[in-house]
Amino acid sequence: MKWDELPTPCYVADEELLLRNLEVLKDVKERTGCHILLAQKAFSMYALYPLIGQYLDGATASGLYEARLGAEEMGKENHVFSPAYREDEIDEIISLCDHIVFNSFSQLERFGDKVRNAGKSAGLRINPECSTQQGHAIYDPCSPGSRLGVTLENFRPKQLDGVDGLHFHTLCEQDADDLARTVDAVEEKFGPWLSQMKWLNFGGGHHITRPGYQLDLLEACIARIQNRYGVQVYLEPGEAVALNAGFLITTVLEIVHNGMDIAILDTSAACHMPDVLEMPYRPPLRGAEGAGVLPYTYRLGGMTCLAGDIIGDYSFPTPLKPGDRLVFEDMAIYSMVKNNTFNGMPLPAIVLREQDGRCRILRRFGYEEFKCRLS
Repeated sequence: MKWDELPTPCYVADEELLLRNLEVLKDVKERTGCHILLAQKAFSMYALYPLIGQYLDGATASGLYEARLGAEEMGKENHVFSPAYREDEIDEIISLCDHIVFNSFSQLERFGDKVRNAGKSAGLRINPECSTQQGHAIYDPCSPGSRLGVTLENFRPKQLDGVDGLHFHTLCEQDADDLARTVDAVEEKFGPWLSQMKWLNFGGGHHITRPGYQLDLLEACIARIQNRYGVQVYLEPGEAVALNAGFLITTVLEIVHNGMDIAILDTSAACHMPDVLEMPYRPPLRGAEGAGVLPYTYRLGGMTCLAGDIIGDYSFPTPLKPGDRLVFEDMAIYSMVKNNTFNGMPLPAIVLREQDGRCRILRRFGYEEFKCRLS
């Protein structure tokens, strides 16, 4: 199918752009010996797992369902972290995963023996209390009162028997200088116990595939930890795997005016790109600029009844009209995994743009996907 024949709204993952990212990650792996995992919380398009598995070492999950998906569709290393595990799920999680990371010593005490008896690797998430983010408090695991990770004050070295590794995750869309600061904090606070470990997981949030990212500094951090403590370093990026490798195509349905021109689209910030409202995040729009840059400025909004269902203000070289198709960029990550059917909004179709430029619809959604979430 051709690009301009695709139904809207639809998510399009671009195979060629994804491969560019995977090549960068593969090079990091080969130069450092680290292991890199796909964080499924950002990108769970499992039709591409066989391809991703050719470049990465496996996947990481945030709970049972993602753990099942990684095991069934990628079939390589399978890691999991959760702030707390359910008694009725832990046995299945252990059966599916190689590495199970706990968020507290009490969870470790409760389930650690099950992990060890199954021959799996038990880990503990630590909180180095090193905030490096600005403006993204909702995504800062080191913010005051965070529920994520054990702080030094609550660390219990005498209870580390059977713990194979430590895990920290503090970044969000950040460069390697913030990682270097975090690694310094980890060594300062938890360095005395790193040599007891088999592995150290640097978590995610590394913008490794972004143009200008400091690859040399990332690799220096990895080498320093692996050489100094004799551990295997893991990275678990989600965003870097599919960064700038996907699109959301939408159609203009109507133009209204209320102090400014407003275009109503057949997509929704609230339903199809929640990070626009949560972060907030302003997705790039092909052929458009910020408000007032080009001659015609429009506020772009969704179809729902939510007054704040606004994607943003953009300017265009020519006026918009009903039937025009717009292409939002960088829409592979945190879109399909977070979308919803509020107001009965249909879910966008999922499309793969193959290397030869042809588009293949992998999944279309309808009324049943809305109804099956209700009762």
